[in-house]
Amino acid sequence: MTDHATPNLPSRDFEQTARFYGKLGFEQGWRDGGWMILRRGDLMLEFFPYPDLDPGASSFSACLRLDDVDAFHAVCKAASVPERSGGFPRLQAPALEHSGLRIGYLLDPDGSLLRLVQNPS
Repeated sequence: MTDHATPNLPSRDFEQTARFYGKLGFEQGWRDGGWMILRRGDLMLEFFPYPDLDPGASSFSACLRLDDVDAFHAVCKAASVPERSGGFPRLQAPALEHSGLRIGYLLDPDGSLLRLVQNPS
């Protein structure tokens, strides 16, 4: 196994979080009352309970470095994540940024920001 890091994100309700990410292809790898791990291929997200979280005040975020950001964006759209400027969840299509990277954005139901970053070819 190579060195790696996994984001730890809040969840107001593990069941709701598992359903949302399940529609995006994530499967539950571990869950108890205090922790949940979801996997999608090599991607792994870990969640801790935060039942009183205000999604509008959340500052939690992570980057998902993807070989095909457009395909993941399409999965999000097929799961009915709306492309809109407010509310949770929501999605923004990948676009070329000043950094030279193509990046899209996904906000989950708990207000966590996932930057969808295209891996360099």
